[in-house]
Amino acid sequence: MKNKISNLKKLSFILVLAVGFTACAQTKMVGGAEMYPSKNIVENAVNSKDHTTLVAAVKAADLVETLQSEGPFTVFAPTNAAFEKLPEGTVETLLKKENKAQLQAVLTYHVVAGKWSAKDLMKMIKDAGGKKQIKTVNGEIITAWMEGKNVMISDNAGNSATVTIADVNQSNGVIHVIDTVLLP
Repeated sequence: MKNKISNLKKLSFILVLAVGFTACAQTKMVGGAEMYPSKNIVENAVNSKDHTTLVAAVKAADLVETLQSEGPFTVFAPTNAAFEKLPEGTVETLLKKENKAQLQAVLTYHVVAGKWSAKDLMKMIKDAGGKKQIKTVNGEIITAWMEGKNVMISDNAGNSATVTIADVNQSNGVIHVIDTVLLP
C-alpha cells in the first residue's frame, strides 16, 4: 500500500511538471511581457511595452470589445517603432475623434478572420505559387509572401512588413508582430 501511495505521488509530481512545462512552452515574450494563450488579444497586448501605440489606437477606435470577442482573429500587430516610421503627425491625426472611421479602417486592415499560424500562412503562400492575397476584416486585400524564412505582408500602397514574431497564440486567435504599419 505504501508503495502505491509513493507511486501516486511520483505520478502526480510528474503530471504537475508536464503541465507546467507545457504552459511555459506555449507562452511567448513580446515587448517584455509574457503572452498567455489563455488570455485574449487585448488582455495580452496591453502588457507589451512594444505595442502601447497600437493599444491606444484600438481604444480610440472603439475596437477593444471586438478584439476581446470570441473570434478567432489573426492580428498583424505593428510595434511602436512601426508607427514611428509613419510620416510625422500621422498617428496623432488618426487618434483624433473626428478620424475614428479612418483609424478603424487602418486597424481592421491588420485583422483577418480565422486563426492562421505562420505554418498555415507559409502553406497558403506556397499553394498560391509564391504570393497569397488575403482579405482583411475591413474588406481590403493584403498580400503575403516569403522572403527567405520570413513571412512578409504588403498593403495596397506597396508598403512591406516583416513578421518579426510569429504565432503568439491567444484565446481568441493569434498575433503576428510586424515591423511596418499597413495602409488600406
